[in-house]
Amino acid sequence: MFSNSTTNGDLVRIPLKKARFGGGIGRIDSNVKSFDDVQDYLKTFIDQYVVNYNVDDDRRSNEDDIVALKNYGDGQYFGEIGIGTPPQNFTVIFDTTSANFWIPSSQCLSSVSCFLHSKYKSSESSTYKVNGKHAYIDYGSGSISGHFSEDNVMVGGLLVQNQEFIEATRDVGMNFLLGQFDGIIGLGFKESVGNNVVPVWDNMVDQHLVKERVMSFWLNRKGEKDEGGEIVFGGVDPKHYKGMHTYVPITHRGSWQFDMGDIRIDGNVTEFCKNGCSAIADTGTSMIAGPTVLINQINQAIGTNGIFTESCHLVINLVGRVIFETLANLVQPTIACIPFGPCLLEDKASPGIRNVIDRSDDVSSGVGAPILCTICKVIMRVIHDVIVNSRNIVLKLFGTICNLIPIPVGASIVDCARIPYMPIISFTIGGKEFQLSPHEYILKIGEGDDVTCYSGFISLDVHPPRGPLWIMGDIFMRRYHTIFDYENLRVGFAEAA
Repeated sequence: MFSNSTTNGDLVRIPLKKARFGGGIGRIDSNVKSFDDVQDYLKTFIDQYVVNYNVDDDRRSNEDDIVALKNYGDGQYFGEIGIGTPPQNFTVIFDTTSANFWIPSSQCLSSVSCFLHSKYKSSESSTYKVNGKHAYIDYGSGSISGHFSEDNVMVGGLLVQNQEFIEATRDVGMNFLLGQFDGIIGLGFKESVGNNVVPVWDNMVDQHLVKERVMSFWLNRKGEKDEGGEIVFGGVDPKHYKGMHTYVPITHRGSWQFDMGDIRIDGNVTEFCKNGCSAIADTGTSMIAGPTVLINQINQAIGTNGIFTESCHLVINLVGRVIFETLANLVQPTIACIPFGPCLLEDKASPGIRNVIDRSDDVSSGVGAPILCTICKVIMRVIHDVIVNSRNIVLKLFGTICNLIPIPVGASIVDCARIPYMPIISFTIGGKEFQLSPHEYILKIGEGDDVTCYSGFISLDVHPPRGPLWIMGDIFMRRYHTIFDYENLRVGFAEAA
């Protein structure tokens, strides 16, 4: 199947090259020149959390099988699979948060992006079986639709027989167009798939292709090397990590969700998660995503959104002061009380006229009119003073809105020269701190003098009961080797080698 496949002992390895953003490698890489271009298709995998939720360290199985990954500019990692007989090769994202498996179909004729990717041709496979069930997946920023088919799938050295997958006849549009991948293989729990479809991983287990219900991810963080990383099915490779793994139990069946403790900025407790946080280990997301208010605070600490924040506060102050001045003028006693009548009569009527009115109107007779006017003025004066004296307090309160607005992608730029001086961000998992240095959480896009640096922290607001939620994507998993233990329903992290 794969001409470059190599075998080292019992481990099947597939060497893959690394592609860079804007590096001119691959089908459409020359069109990806900025983080704005890349963000659109990366958000496809983030958005699924908002709209669609449709091992011991020393063990090493003799039946381990490895799929090597390619690194697309530290943005996404891809591996190759084969479908059918003879195998038709595809580049896919291995996504642990979903169990869906889809590939572009040769019947996808109305989409430009389908013409730029490999497509499955059922007529050219002798092991193809008709299924025909309709399929639809909504990713929030796009969707795919098509029908289910069955065929043999080669993943690394493993041949999975009669695997159901989606032939996508309509794709996710621009997100798919910009991607270096042909499709997605979901390695998540089968509970997240409908139509009684058995996911690839479950078929591997049911067909006795792996000895243990464990898979592990190693994402290469050395940008100079072509090797992007490896997935090991059925075990772990001790060469991929240092020390022991810290394990935490899964708290939500159907995804790799676990409890996370506090987040620290340069060792300082933030109390972001003083009441506990939930997080998901996600190979299908490039960055680290979390609640907007918290992500903005982290980005402020690392200096990525200073311009945006200053502009936001400037607008609040300018608009707020205009509003308060207008309100204060409206409640000036000499103006506000005139429409009530008594003050109008007091200010403009002559004594003779007032005497006539006093005698003809019991309600306004005697000292009634002056008293009503005085009461009105006193009330308006109190309201006026409250507005004037509370202006700064209210403007400061409204200024917190700037910390609730998702920072635009363009505002997450950082000065590359400041990277060595940025703080260390750490996450507490299983009672242990997992640190990320600036060199690990800052993404560099471009080459040479055209390099632009961006924060690897982006906003994602998942509402209760599922949220708030943190997504620990590839930025985190590059630093920490990750074990997904289906047998014991736990996830483990150790420093990557």
